[in-house]
Amino acid sequence: MRLLICTFLFLKFTATLNAQIDTEIKKKPAKIALALHGGASNITNLHLSKEQDSAYRYHLNAALNIGYKILKSGGKSIDAVEAVVIYLEDNPLFNAGKGSVLTNEGTIEMDACIMDGSQIKYGSVCTVKSIKNPIRAARLVLDSSKQVILSGSGAEKFAEIHGLELLPQSYFETEFRRNQLNTLKNKDTSMLDNDRGYIPPINELKDEKFGTVGAVAIDQFGNLAAATSTGGVVNKKFNRIGDSPIGGAGTYSNNSTCAVSCTGRGEEFLRLLTAFDISCMMEYQKISLKKSVKKAIQKKLVSIKGRGGCIAVDKNANISIEFTTTGMFRASIDKYGKRFVGIYQNE
Repeated sequence: MRLLICTFLFLKFTATLNAQIDTEIKKKPAKIALALHGGASNITNLHLSKEQDSAYRYHLNAALNIGYKILKSGGKSIDAVEAVVIYLEDNPLFNAGKGSVLTNEGTIEMDACIMDGSQIKYGSVCTVKSIKNPIRAARLVLDSSKQVILSGSGAEKFAEIHGLELLPQSYFETEFRRNQLNTLKNKDTSMLDNDRGYIPPINELKDEKFGTVGAVAIDQFGNLAAATSTGGVVNKKFNRIGDSPIGGAGTYSNNSTCAVSCTGRGEEFLRLLTAFDISCMMEYQKISLKKSVKKAIQKKLVSIKGRGGCIAVDKNANISIEFTTTGMFRASIDKYGKRFVGIYQNE
C-alpha cells in the first residue's frame, strides 16, 4: 500500500512539474527577427549630403519600427513584411509605388511579390500602372485567388474588384523621373535607378525614390515571410519583368529554411533563381544561412557579372545580408533585439 501511495504521489508531482515547465515555455518569448532593404547599387558615387543620408536612415528605421511592432505584439510575419513594404512604397525615397522609374514609353510599370513560408505559396502582380500599393495586390492574389501571378490590366481589374485604391499615373510620376528617362531615351540601355549621377538635389529628394524595396521576417510562431516591390529599371522596354515578382528568383520563403528578398539587376537573379538557390543550399547541402547567402551573392552572382544583393532570415531567426555593390540601403532587428541601419559597404 505504501508503495502505491508513493508511486501515486511521485506521478502527481511529475505531472505538476511538467505542467509548470510547459507554462514557462509558453511564457518564454519566441525568437523574432526582421530585415528590410531599399535597393543596392554604387551608392558611394551618389555623394549623399548629410541631409540625404539622415533622411534615408530615418525612414529605413521608421519602416523597421512598423514591422517589428507587429512581430513584437504577436503578429504574423506575413503582415509585418507587407506593412514594411507598404510604408516604403508610399515613402518618397525609394523606387516602388510613388516615384517609380519610367519605362522607355514614359509610363509606370510596377511589380510586387509576397510569399508565405508556412504554405510555400506566393502572390504576385506584374507591370501594373495604377495600383497605389502593388504589394497589397500581391497579398490579395495570395489570399483571395487561385492564381499565383496576375499582370497588367487584369491585375488592376482584380485589385479594383477587391477594393484597392487605383490612382492616375500623375500620382506615381515625378519631374525627376521624367528628366532621368530623357537622359536615356534614345539609348538602347537601361539602368538601376540609383546608378551614378542620378540622384536629385536635396530640395527634390522629398519627391523621389531610389531602390527596389523588400522585407523578410520570422514571427513567434516560427513562420517565415518575404515581400518585394519595385518600379523596375529606367528606360525598360517591351513590358520587361525582373526578378522581384518571380517566386524563387527575387523573392522566396520556406519555413524549413529561410526567407529571401533580392535587389539589383534582375536578369541575373532570374537566371540563377537566387532566392530559391539559397534555400536549396541550406536544405540539401546543410550549410548555414550566412554561407549560403555569401556563396549565392559573392560567388554565383559575380560569376555571371550580376550585381546587387539580398536580405535573408532563417528558421532560427538568424539574419544575413550580402551585396556586391558599394552600398545597400538596409536595416534589421535580430533575435536579440539588436538594431542596425546602414547604407555603405563598410558599415
